Amino acid sequence: MLYPLARSLLFQMDAERAHTLSLKAITHAAHCGLVRPGEAQRVRPCTVMGLSFPNPLGIAAGMDKNAEYLDGLGALGVGFVEVGTVTPRPQPGNPKPRVFRLPEVEGVINRLGFNNDGVEHLLQQVSRAEYQGILGINIGKNFDTPMENAVDDYVFALRRVYPHAHYVTVNISSPNTQNLRQLQESDELTRLLATIKITQGELADQTGRYVPIALKIAPDLEAAQIERIARLLIAHRMDAVIATNTTISRSTVAGHPLALENGGLSGAPLHEMSLAVVHALARNLDGALPIIGVGGITSGARAKAMLDAGASLIQLYTGLIFKGPDLINEIFQALR
Repeated sequence: MLYPLARSLLFQMDAERAHTLSLKAITHAAHCGLVRPGEAQRVRPCTVMGLSFPNPLGIAAGMDKNAEYLDGLGALGVGFVEVGTVTPRPQPGNPKPRVFRLPEVEGVINRLGFNNDGVEHLLQQVSRAEYQGILGINIGKNFDTPMENAVDDYVFALRRVYPHAHYVTVNISSPNTQNLRQLQESDELTRLLATIKITQGELADQTGRYVPIALKIAPDLEAAQIERIARLLIAHRMDAVIATNTTISRSTVAGHPLALENGGLSGAPLHEMSLAVVHALARNLDGALPIIGVGGITSGARAKAMLDAGASLIQLYTGLIFKGPDLINEIFQALR
């Protein structure tokens, strides 16, 4: 109810500053007992990746890169929170300004570049949080790690976060780390998935605990690429796929004054692309592994459409920037 007023003030600020201020506010409110999950938290409980979710709605990676606001996000009543993307070593990301709002179309362009304080800092924050819900940790490579050594970064990060996560996401689809998306090509993806699965098996034996691993892919894929990725996901027994990351396409915002800014486009303009990828994955996977749908979910109807397309879980990010926490209640109403 109060978010439209808050948004008018937040949108007068730099986008990154407004983002941090919002997360600090919701976390402070949670610690003070002013925000608590409501009955909606138990809407459509489901079991996915062997994990029991109180509802299928989660927070996408990127919202809380360093796991500093887990308690606030968890208090919104969502079924799970995914933090990161985190890299082995801290890195500042790309030069500012690097986040641009497109309010006319409920979109955002960002070229953040995996800015984060590193995996050790994230794990410290996770250990301090009171949040007890399902936690996903999204991992990536450092920008200055050569592509031929990219797998080493993912393995290092996986080993560090494995004991602390309910599931881990391998992010190979951000458009803001140079050449990262080439890991989606067949030969490189085969090597990555094979190594990740070997590491997962070793860690499961060491810890006595199996932690599922999801792969996050881009929306800018052709049908043949989606089919090849689906075959590899099945062959390597991956636990889930997240569709999708942000898009480099500007077809849905052509003519907008900010359309030529470099970076990934998210929000409402991404929805149809993400939905199409979820549809295609559902056809090619045929139930072999679950799909987590994310991209442009800005209404209850769009959330339902993503689930109807074949997603087992869905995630929010940009929609919350424009609609605030009321969007979560709207989605729960649509899913009842």
